[in-house]
Amino acid sequence: MSTRTILRGGVVVTADGQSRADVVIEDDTIVALGTDIDADGQVVDVTGCQILPGLVDSHTHLEMPTMGTVTADDFASGTIAAAVGGTTTVIDFAMQTDGSLLTGLETWKANARDKAHIDYGFHMAVTDASASAIKEMADMVDEGVTSFKVFMAFKGSFMADDQQLLRVLRRTGETGGLVQVHAENGDAIDLNVSDALSRGQTAPGMHATTRPESTEQEATGRAIHLATWAKRPVFVVHVSAASAVREIQEARMNGLPVFGETCVHYLTLTEEELHRPGFDGAKYVCSPPLRHEHDQDVLWSALRQHDLQIVTTDHCPFNFCGQKELGREDFSKIPNGLPTIEHRLPLLHEHGVRTGRMTMAELVNLTSTAPAKMFGLDRKGRVAPGYDADLVVFDPSSTLEISAANHHMAVDYTPFESWTCHGAPAMVYSRGDLVYGGGDVRSAPGRGRFVRRSTGPFPAGDITRL
Repeated sequence: MSTRTILRGGVVVTADGQSRADVVIEDDTIVALGTDIDADGQVVDVTGCQILPGLVDSHTHLEMPTMGTVTADDFASGTIAAAVGGTTTVIDFAMQTDGSLLTGLETWKANARDKAHIDYGFHMAVTDASASAIKEMADMVDEGVTSFKVFMAFKGSFMADDQQLLRVLRRTGETGGLVQVHAENGDAIDLNVSDALSRGQTAPGMHATTRPESTEQEATGRAIHLATWAKRPVFVVHVSAASAVREIQEARMNGLPVFGETCVHYLTLTEEELHRPGFDGAKYVCSPPLRHEHDQDVLWSALRQHDLQIVTTDHCPFNFCGQKELGREDFSKIPNGLPTIEHRLPLLHEHGVRTGRMTMAELVNLTSTAPAKMFGLDRKGRVAPGYDADLVVFDPSSTLEISAANHHMAVDYTPFESWTCHGAPAMVYSRGDLVYGGGDVRSAPGRGRFVRRSTGPFPAGDITRL
């Protein structure tokens, strides 16, 4: 039996602007937009609210083993928190496992299959670009996994050298797809960390000191050069430093296909948090580290100028008790990452839209439309007929106080404790199903589906200009 829902009385916000319109959902698809549509079905009055396309979070780490532990959110709690925050699709990072990309993909699919509340896809992290792994990249594209991540940091675990990165870039010229880089100079950081520990400097603040912005700038520039040699595009994840932004801007001014994202924590938090009394700074350890207000200003400007195209969460959650505490005597053992998946939309609305740094249309583009397009989610990211009915009914008049006491993430703190946001999701639909509404989660684990992605704007071949 077909079901029809009409969202009536709201203002539809797209990447191009906003207008008063009703939205008609039939089963899992948007079928019509218009004013005062006369159609049978369940009518939901959303007067006073804005209707946004469901957010896409293209950078998450759920159930990820790292640094002797595993991220605190699995695909159940992580996708519940995402949905409450208005995200209806996540693209998580599957890790090469036992040398194999296919084994890694199957492991991550199994993790998500019976738990995810919303739709999900995967990037594939290539940590050993062996001949067999390079060959498997074609299998990944066939499976709908069309983006590959290479770490230029974390020496001794995830880090790949320049030759491996170049191999991965060249392979996408044969298979299509997009290479993402974690751009920090791992060799320099490793030496900096060793020197600091030899001097007895073990506090959380040393995390930033040993990863200065020059290590991010250098690696960003090097990745751009390697991509240019390979005649392929490159996407720089979690850009935090003004100097790294300048590397990307210069490349784009020269017409090169270089893209990037920043994250909500780099736009709202600074390095000062790492120097909190005692060990509390550990709550703010992430890589690259938090920077300064000047860097934030440059990041906001780069988003307005489209030199950075996406704002993600890089959700990589660890409990303070028992996990972050692994580095109490050695900052280099503090698991890197922050819990952010639930609050991207309200934080960007509060610190972006309400401050005049972005419009609602720009917010929609940066968090939904652009990531869907860039990563080949062909039915996501728009409020338009024929697209999945992934929708956020956003109430700009509501008030949200962020607290670990009321969030849905499986982690014992939030870096935004007691922050107040004006505006929050009132209802969230995923493929036509109400997954969050009235303050309650309405979905069940396992309803989320794996989404096969196209190569989007990045087919095989020589891509030197876009």
